[in-house]
Amino acid sequence: MGLRFGLVGTGAWARDTHGAGVRASTGGVLAGVWGRSPERTARTADALGAPAYESFDALVADVDAVAFAVPPTVQPDLAERAARAGRHLLLEKPVAVDPAQAARVRAAVRASDVASLTFLTCRFRPEQRVWIDAAARTGGWHTASAVWLVPLYDPRERPAPGDWRRSEGALWDIGPHALSILTPLLGSVEQVTALAGRGDTVHLMTRHATGATGTAALSLTVPSAARQVVTTAVGEEGVHTLPRGFTTGSVAAAEAVDALATMVADGRRDHPCDVDFGYEIVRVLDAARRSLAEDRTVQVAGAE
Repeated sequence: MGLRFGLVGTGAWARDTHGAGVRASTGGVLAGVWGRSPERTARTADALGAPAYESFDALVADVDAVAFAVPPTVQPDLAERAARAGRHLLLEKPVAVDPAQAARVRAAVRASDVASLTFLTCRFRPEQRVWIDAAARTGGWHTASAVWLVPLYDPRERPAPGDWRRSEGALWDIGPHALSILTPLLGSVEQVTALAGRGDTVHLMTRHATGATGTAALSLTVPSAARQVVTTAVGEEGVHTLPRGFTTGSVAAAEAVDALATMVADGRRDHPCDVDFGYEIVRVLDAARRSLAEDRTVQVAGAE
């Protein structure tokens, strides 16, 4: 039998990506579902053919690992509890929107010696993972750019209550994806400058540990005709572009589940997308937030 996973979350992403991913994996078994709404929990569990749990603690008690598909304002406390209970973690991005909360999750993972992964779609889609891994091995990149412009929201509309993507904006929703590609190619981000544009559009300029620089253009509020998602690296090997992802999110989730199961089976705790990397992303995004607020370049504080 594979690693028993509990799913936390009841939205479409929880059902169609994380839940479907666990079911499609070879290393995981979906053992139950829990969400804050009993009605939505029952519907999601029924759709996935898994038991519905009445409490988070009851779910955690019955599983080996927990897959999270909840907002980053909710995830940290639950993830910390699960880790301290000895459960392995498949975390949603971003791990948190507060570096202190992300640090507590990381500390709990380390203290309990559990395995962890941060689910970053591009890093687990097979066709994109292969490109990123090869580009990281190649090295010699002078710069890289990530353009991630999607028409998810009308900037004239007020955010719906509880819609964290709209309230936190593209920086926190799309920013993790961009950084998950730029960082393995260029090295850890040491400083960031952010500039706000129309709607929730934000532009990032990053300096990395290798001396290379990166840029990212992020938005959830561009017009439909302006949609563009492309990442390009420029260096000694020429100009290389990340392949467009064609596999579904559930395929990426299944890959992540299998990767976590392998870590557990092998007794490994380190992975390029483990909680340490998730924490690093939160620190960079927080530095970008401060750059926007203070209109200056911000140094990224070193990890503790």
